[in-house]
Parts: sequence; structure tokens; C-alpha cells
Amino acid sequence: MQPVLTGAQMREADRRTIEEAGVPGADLMERAGASVARALRERFAQARRIAVLCGKGNNGGDGFVTARHLAEHRPAVLLFARRDEVRGDAAGHLSRLNAAGLAVHEVTDAGAWARVRDEVLGSDVVVDALLGTGLRAAPEGLLAEVLKDLAAGSPPLVAVDIVSGLSSDAGEAAHPVPRAALTVAFAALKHGHVLPPAHAMAGELVVADIGITGETIAAVGPALWLLEDGDAAAAYPPRPTDAHKGDFGHVLALAGSLGKSGAAVLCGTAALRAGAGLVTVATPEAAQPIVAAARPELMTEPLRREGALRRGLELAGGCDAAVIGPGWGSEGAAGETARGFVARCPIPLVVDADALNAYAPLTNHAWPRRRVATVLTPHPGEMARLVGRGTAEVQADRLGAVRELARASGAVVVLKGERTLVAEPDGRTAVNPTGNPGLAKGGTGDVLAGIVAALLARGCDPWTAATAAVYVHGRAGDLAAARLGQESMLAGDLLDAVGEAIGSVAGARG
Repeated sequence: MQPVLTGAQMREADRRTIEEAGVPGADLMERAGASVARALRERFAQARRIAVLCGKGNNGGDGFVTARHLAEHRPAVLLFARRDEVRGDAAGHLSRLNAAGLAVHEVTDAGAWARVRDEVLGSDVVVDALLGTGLRAAPEGLLAEVLKDLAAGSPPLVAVDIVSGLSSDAGEAAHPVPRAALTVAFAALKHGHVLPPAHAMAGELVVADIGITGETIAAVGPALWLLEDGDAAAAYPPRPTDAHKGDFGHVLALAGSLGKSGAAVLCGTAALRAGAGLVTVATPEAAQPIVAAARPELMTEPLRREGALRRGLELAGGCDAAVIGPGWGSEGAAGETARGFVARCPIPLVVDADALNAYAPLTNHAWPRRRVATVLTPHPGEMARLVGRGTAEVQADRLGAVRELARASGAVVVLKGERTLVAEPDGRTAVNPTGNPGLAKGGTGDVLAGIVAALLARGCDPWTAATAAVYVHGRAGDLAAARLGQESMLAGDLLDAVGEAIGSVAGARG
């Protein structure tokens, strides 16, 4: 996992490096600008006309260094301030730029921008060193106009640390900002690099080492992390040569109903595809023959309306992990059974779909404090019903919502959607970069629930199970989309891609 910092945490890391480790701020700025120039050369080797747009702060200072390291291209360097407004380390690097023989042109009003705009927009590459991570409010005046023009039609843009106009602390992108082809982030990722919709503006994302140590990054207390191949690979060590099915866990799935038996099949099959040794699907009597006929590898158990909870708990006693909810129903007896099972299930449990709806809102049905591993997997609508808010409100603060439910429930919570989030009760949260809009179809959540349950049954802790599952699930979605297109891919196509998805991360095993 890669740590993802807030702006305040990044400033603290800078402070510790400068004041406690004794690394001059000017040296950090030198390394930062040099890393941008290096990345630009590697990715835009044919570029000849380069424009470097600099603000008056430290981001502008990084831009001055970038321009000096690209001196052989004679870049056009534009300062969107007066020279006497540049202070500190940035002022020192502005002087070094001048000493290198590069002219710096002040652009202080709309008229000055109008005179150079066509030259900038006609460049082969534009370097954005205007605002950086220090943004406090939406850009106004001249800078707002510049960003709007860059957003409307710029050549490839290289962002210095972060695209100007984006917040380092959130995924918001409420005003016009340009879309970068490449972002060179310094020392660590920031929230605005990985959270939607802002993450889509970063383009290719490179994290540059500028001399701030991993120990310093860890010391500032990052609470958000970006998942990587290795996080999924950790859940899949090589199988022993003498392995047998009992080594990989037995999953119990309380899923399906008449008319929704497909949810049970998808969930159970996903658990098998994700490596569980055995899967039993307990489903209402009317659905049991359909489930049994759909997938012969699944064991099935018919549940009668009377005694369904008792029988479900009996079955759980012989299994290693359970999942309840896909296609289950949440009204009447189905809801009562779901609530009873969640409260009394003695083994690690995934609570999904209708089993979550059976608790909505939590003000009516208090969430039980379970003593064994629990993972909740709501989509935004289910999350909204649980916490008594509108879906739009949840989507506007996904990070806050997932952390709130994790804290309230004591469970690991997976908030599905673009850049799925996984949160622990203590606030630690991971963001998943895999997946695509083709996953927005019925049944894909049932597949995810089955994968999580399989990893719990195999002995993973709930954090590892949830983070590895969302990563593999998203990767399977990407593979399915590559073959069939986002419009045409189905939940069942994920099942066919799960094995390849797991194989694709195997090389990252530690």
C-alpha cells in the first residue's frame, strides 16, 4: 500500500525533514524540480517548445528548478506574480534561474495573459507549477482564467505535485481545472490524487523521491492508503503441494430467493473461484433446485421459512466463514432471519445487500457488537439507508461515510463504487484503483461478497480479506471489460476473470 497524505501531513513531513533531519528546504525544492524535469524528458522526449507556468509560492519554486534543468530547450518561463512577491527558497531558485540565462516573464493581469496565451497553448508541453498543494479556496481572478483556458484546450500538461486548482485533501473538482497527462507527486500521494473525481485529472501518476524518508512519512500518521498488487498477493501465498480442500476453508452463503437465485449462484461461485475449498449455499426451498442445477460444484441446503435461522446457525457451526444477503430479501421473515443470523453467527461474516437493508435505518435496528471478524459491503444506496442520509450526501463525502459506519459498527466496511473504499473502525482506510464503470451492473456486488467470504474462510483477517477482494474484483472487471467492453460485460464474466486477476498479482508476493 502507498500512503496517501493530507496537505497538513505533507507540510509536517517537510518540517520534520528540514528542522529535525537538517535537510535544507532549498535542497528539497531542487530535488523536486529536477524530478519533474527528468520525468518530462522520459515521457515527452520529442518536446521542443516547453512553457513553465509558475506561481509565487513553493510550487512556483519547484517550477523554477524544473525550467533550469530544461535550460537546453530554452523554455518559456511565466511568473504569475511580481518578482518581489516571491519569497524564501523559491526566491533563491528564481535567482539561480536568472543566473542560468533564462528570462522570466511576469504575467500579472488578464491583458498580459492574453498576449502570451496562444504561445502557451501552442507549446509541446506545459508545466503547471502555479498553486500546488497549498490551495485553500477556489482560484479566483487571473489564475482562475488561466486554469479555465488550460482546461479548454491545452497541449500535454505536466503537473508539479498536483494539478493546480485541485485540493490536496479531497476529491472535489468543482471548478474548471486542466487535465494533466502526467503528475509528479513529491514524497507521497495526496488525497486529491486518488479520490474521485479529482483523481481522473492526474493522468499518469509518478511519486518522486525528494529525500523525505519513509519513516518520516509514517510518523505523520497517514490514515489513507492506495492499494497495490502486493496487497492482493498477500492473501494468496503459494499452495502447498500436499494441500487438500479443507486447507482453504468452507464458506456458508445464506443467499437467494425465488426470482433471485442468480445472486446465490454468483456469490457461491465467486467464493470457489477465489479459492475456497468448499461452499454451501443455504437458500429457500423454492430456489434450492435452481441453485443446485446452475453450478454442480456448489453444495446446497434448502431452508424452510420456519426454522431457517436455527438451521443457518447449525450450518455455520461446521464452516469457516459465512456471507448473508445476496438476493435474500429484507422484509418480514427474511429480515428477521438476517438480523438474527448477523447477531448470533459464530464465525467470520460478510454482510451484504438485503442483510444490510434489514438493518436500515440503524436508528430502528441497533447493529450488534459481534466478537468475530465482520465485513460490511454496502453500495452507496445501502449506505445511505443504513445511516439515514441521502445517496447524494453519502457520495459527497464517501470517506467520511465509510469511516463513520466502520466506527459505529465495529466492522470493516467496504463502500462500493468508483474508487471503492475499505475502512477499519480505527479510521484506517484504503482506496482501490482497480475497476471500471462496466461493474455498474446487477450481480457484480454478489461476486465481491463471495470473494471476501472466501478469503475470510482461508484465514485472512477482515482488513486483508476486504482489501484483497476489492482489488481482485476490480482487476477481474478490467480484464472482462478489455475482452467484452464495459457496456456488454456481465457479472458472470467476472467469474471467468477472477483466476486471471489473481494470477496477475502473484508476481508481487513479498
